[in-house]
Amino acid sequence: MNARGFWIALACAGLVTLGSRPALAVKYGGILRTMATANPVSLSLYEGGGVSTSWPVIPMYSNLVWYDTFEPVEAPETIRPDLAESWSWSADKTALTFKLRKDVQFHDGTPFTSKDVLHSTDVLRGRGKYRIKLNPRKPWFQIVDSVTANGDHEVTVHLKRPQPSMLSVFASGYIPMFPAHIDPSKLRTMENGTGPFKLASYQRDHKIEMVKDANYYRKGRPYLDGISFVIIRERAAQTAALISHQVDLGTIFATPKPVYIELQKANAGIAFMERLTNTTVNIIVNTRKSPFNNLKLRQAVNLAMDRYALKRSVYQGGSEIGSAMIPRPQGLWGLTKEQLEQLPGYGDPVKNKAEARKLLAEEGYNEQNPFRIKVSTRAIQQYIDPAIWAIGELKQVGIIGELEQIDNLMWFTKVARRDFQFAINATAVGIDDPDAAFYENYSCDSQRNYTDYCNPDLMKKVDIQSMEFDTQKRKAIVNEIDFQLQREVARPYLAYRVDYYPYFPYVKNYIPHQSLYNTFRFDEIWMDK
Repeated sequence: MNARGFWIALACAGLVTLGSRPALAVKYGGILRTMATANPVSLSLYEGGGVSTSWPVIPMYSNLVWYDTFEPVEAPETIRPDLAESWSWSADKTALTFKLRKDVQFHDGTPFTSKDVLHSTDVLRGRGKYRIKLNPRKPWFQIVDSVTANGDHEVTVHLKRPQPSMLSVFASGYIPMFPAHIDPSKLRTMENGTGPFKLASYQRDHKIEMVKDANYYRKGRPYLDGISFVIIRERAAQTAALISHQVDLGTIFATPKPVYIELQKANAGIAFMERLTNTTVNIIVNTRKSPFNNLKLRQAVNLAMDRYALKRSVYQGGSEIGSAMIPRPQGLWGLTKEQLEQLPGYGDPVKNKAEARKLLAEEGYNEQNPFRIKVSTRAIQQYIDPAIWAIGELKQVGIIGELEQIDNLMWFTKVARRDFQFAINATAVGIDDPDAAFYENYSCDSQRNYTDYCNPDLMKKVDIQSMEFDTQKRKAIVNEIDFQLQREVARPYLAYRVDYYPYFPYVKNYIPHQSLYNTFRFDEIWMDK
């Protein structure tokens, strides 16, 4: 029996309600102990990026709509009500109306109303009284024409044209509702959300602690009294914390297959959940500055990368090869294995490396005059490993790479300034939808377009697929766009990481999603101890 069948059977027996699916004989109380690999770049989900922000901040906020906690693969049909109790589309699909709950308040006691939705969407769109310095999700809202309120408990998002992905955008963990009465810049160092947990303390480089909100609108939730995130940077220390039972579950994007194997050997009673994540390990190059404003040199470094060797060595089989969208069959929009092998850098690695050396020679590089570059990455082990591997691949075609490790807190500032030549990056798009991936990573004016790749003609194709409600027709256009991005070396993709989420079996209702950003609110988790 699959998971859905299990829950239906319980419902028929009168033991559980399908709407919220509480576990049987749950136990309230306890502090869940987990980890974070770095200090949050910001406590603002609007401005922050990466799991160092989302993992410890999402539990303090709520969205208009939310992906079902119990469905690990996210899709439009798994979207559930959150601060909005219902939603509806206009006949022409250009207006999305949300009816809001009337029993919600922020952690400071202020009631949640339509005013907060107007404020939040204004901030995200770069409009209104308050602006934020970093706004990486702004491209997601470029089709929004206006947002209007009908009283305190109804809002309508008016679109310039149909966009089927808009509901999924609001379900992203990066799009919570912020309070209208607080300058959003202040939320970089404090919180005031409507989520199940409230911030109790944040000790930089040590610990983030939160306690349950007794006024959380979902009655009976959360089950836990609080959560403690201890900040552990080093992989060996993270592994030791699990083996010695200092934590109840691991953190996200920190357990690649080699670590999973090590934890298994420890025989410490740890359980695991395997997920292909929406996280890509990719290359970003500065296309506006020498040397990588030269297409041939971008092609050379892309061809130098043996993606199959990366999967075998660094990830020991714990990854999948893909491109701009999650590969099939794990993702809806990605390319098939056969399609991927037609792309430069995905076929025969021997031929690819020979072609790379030829391109370098055409640009005047050889043994006497080697091409030298700096390879930048975050000073976190899961980023350092593929960066060292990439330097080895570059060396095989005559490119000399020098590793540069950057503190996580400085990383996004560095790439925002385009202060790099060649970098090993990790990108996890907020939702598995082409609009999120293409507008955020390739729009000419997007802050997250780290390579500054700009092709107005391609973006016209992106607009066309964005309006298409027929999934198969849309998929064909998306695949065409993906092919073009890889041929033009816009942002070479090396791997989609598989993560092996470690936890102890007494932690119940811990259900990692394919996405790193749209789950882990922790309101359904309880501990049988």
